[in-house]
Amino acid sequence: MFIGHYALALAAKRAAPRTSLGTLFAAASLADLLWPVFLLVGWEQAHVVPGPNPFLTLWLDSIPISHSLITLIGWGALFALFYRMRTGEGRAALVGALLVVSHWVLDFVTHRPDMPLYPGGTPLGLGLWNSVAGTIVVEGVMFVAGLWLYATATRARDRIGRYGFWALIALLVLSYVGSLFSPPPPTQVALAIGGIIFGWLFVGWAGWGDKHRESVA
Repeated sequence: MFIGHYALALAAKRAAPRTSLGTLFAAASLADLLWPVFLLVGWEQAHVVPGPNPFLTLWLDSIPISHSLITLIGWGALFALFYRMRTGEGRAALVGALLVVSHWVLDFVTHRPDMPLYPGGTPLGLGLWNSVAGTIVVEGVMFVAGLWLYATATRARDRIGRYGFWALIALLVLSYVGSLFSPPPPTQVALAIGGIIFGWLFVGWAGWGDKHRESVA
């Protein structure tokens, strides 16, 4: 699951209109922002298995800290606590926590069995990724729906709000399409560094574009 996570973040703007889209992106993708760091320091493990299905080239051997359900509940609680302390907005803090936990739900549906309920638990996964067409359709519908919800709940205040935001959407779509045809990363280090760079690029860009938009009353 890639753009599906961002789809939920886009849709969540309606529930938390004063929250930056960058913050919502960070919440929805928090597991994937943490995972490459844990991979680099050796706390989690993965390996690449080249094959015809682009969704199954990355095997996540051990991801108990970043992706297990119980730890994501904990990460979500911390996210909500810090956001509430910083802004005083309880509802938006809850939305952020739910976005953090939603990552496990979406990955459980799409991944092969590699999503544990808790560290040391049996990995689970329904395996939507086994169908390339099915995965693209599901994520595509989610992304279009999330984009529509965001676009109808906000409006651009200036040219950055209009073109900067739509440039982000174009980049997300191109990145997704590119991932279907690109070869897998040559090393774990390249995989982790790429994940860090692009993950935070999307978060920062979303916050920048959203700063130049306003909620529609």
